[in-house]
This record gives sequence, C-alpha cells and structure tokens, in this order.
Amino acid sequence: MQSRFFAAPDGLNLHALVLGEDAATAQQPTPIVCLPGLTRPARDFVVLAQYLYARTPRRIVSLDYRGRGGSDWDPEWRNYSLPVEYVDILAMLDQLKLGSAIFIGTSRGGLHAMTLASLSPERVKALALNDIGPELGLQGLAKISAYIGRLPVLRTVEQAVEHFKGSLGGSFPAVPDEDWRIYADISLNDTPERLRLSYDPQLARTMDNFDPAKPLPDLWELFQGLTAPVLALRGENSDLLSPEVFARMAAVHPRCQTHVVPGQGHAPLLLDKPTLERIAAFIDEADRG
Repeated sequence: MQSRFFAAPDGLNLHALVLGEDAATAQQPTPIVCLPGLTRPARDFVVLAQYLYARTPRRIVSLDYRGRGGSDWDPEWRNYSLPVEYVDILAMLDQLKLGSAIFIGTSRGGLHAMTLASLSPERVKALALNDIGPELGLQGLAKISAYIGRLPVLRTVEQAVEHFKGSLGGSFPAVPDEDWRIYADISLNDTPERLRLSYDPQLARTMDNFDPAKPLPDLWELFQGLTAPVLALRGENSDLLSPEVFARMAAVHPRCQTHVVPGQGHAPLLLDKPTLERIAAFIDEADRG
C-alpha cells in the first residue's frame, strides 16, 4: 500500500494508505474504505487489503485519523472528536474522488461508517462493522479508558509481542504468535530510543470525562434506518459489543449478516483466514448487488 497525504479542512496534514490506485479505472469494482479504531493506525488493514485485492483488484483505502499513524498530531487535543474526524473523512473521500464505496470500520471506525451511511446513504454501498454496534458496553469503554496513552518501555518487537500477549492475551487466546508479531509491528512506531505509540498520547484526554454512571447515546434508530447491507463482526470475548446487542442487530436490520470471531475480544485483529474469507464473501455479495 502506498502513502497519500491530504489537507484537512483546517489545514492539518492527514495520511492514508492506498492500494490499487495506479490501476484504478471506472470498470473496477466498488472501492473499499477502511476506518480504524480509536487509537489504531491505517496499517491495521494492510493484511485484509492485500487479501481482498488478490481476489478482486480494486482501489482500497485505509485512513489515518488526525493524531494517528502517519497523520499529523493536532496541537488542540479537543479536535480528536467524532465530529472533526467525520469532516476529515469526508474531505479525504472527496480528494480521492470516491463517490461510493464499501466501508469496513473497526470500533470507532464503525461509528463513522454508520453515521456516513445514515447521512449520505448514496456514498455507502455496504458496510462491515468490526465489533461495534448501536449500543456500547460500559466495561469495554472503561478498559479502553484505562489503557489509552500508556505504554511501558519497549525496545524490541519481541518485547512488544510479550507485552501485548500479556495485556490482551486473556481475551485473545486464539491468536497465534505470528499474528501477535504482526499486531506488534503495526501498533508501534520504531524510534532510535524505543518503540512508541502510533498515536498522540493526548488522545487519552478525550476519555477524561468518561463516567460509567452516565447513559450512553442510543444509536438504535440510526442503525435501523440504514439501507445498506451490513456485516456485523463480533469477537467472541468482546466486552464492548455484547451477545445481546449483537443478536438484536440481526433482528432489527433485515440486511444485517453476522460473524463471530472465535477466541478474540475487542476488537478482532482481522488477521485470521476465516474472518478474511467471511468479509470477502460479503464484499462479493455487495459487488453483485
């Protein structure tokens, strides 16, 4: 995947990874846009993008929100918000001349995909939601609030693998060592001093006001109003997307398919072959539809 840079509406430099841009033609199938989670970089989707492109060549784009991955950090941390990021996403889609696409969104990226599908349904041909739904688990949000912005001193990928296996392995017992290494590689930036977070640590401040006693926004009406086909993915051990919410998603949306990723929590890494195949099959259906 090749790096592309864009100017946000406020001038901040934003980054995306693009596959298949040089060969893009009007005859190619619908492009795919990948939107990562809260702290995650665009490179989370490299394995999935390569898998999908090998099956059916097309443009595949993975975006870095401001403050993450290859995008510039914002000097004002309050801009790390859903509304500002949504405007950034629209700007990048316009600069890439993407009128309609299939969207794959992990966690926060799924919220953006649902919002776009609701406000501009002509831009979303289908959407795959990775461990996110119209109702969020408070336990999962509390866990995110506890770890965001924190990282021990790690100097090698091997140390990073052991760190992630130790901190996440309880919820991800099915992940093999080779996938933990991929996860460590894409999660951290290598600097001469140490491995560092691939996002601005100030992102943690967006969780300062998180209060588990306060009710969360109800997105069921938005979800039920979506007209595009949906593939809902859930990690078997997820504490952000409960089994009850997951089942209700399929019950209330007539075009919602489901897939459970065994032995993984929030959010599935999108590296195991059964999940890659399930996403590919869903995209094949969207192409035919």
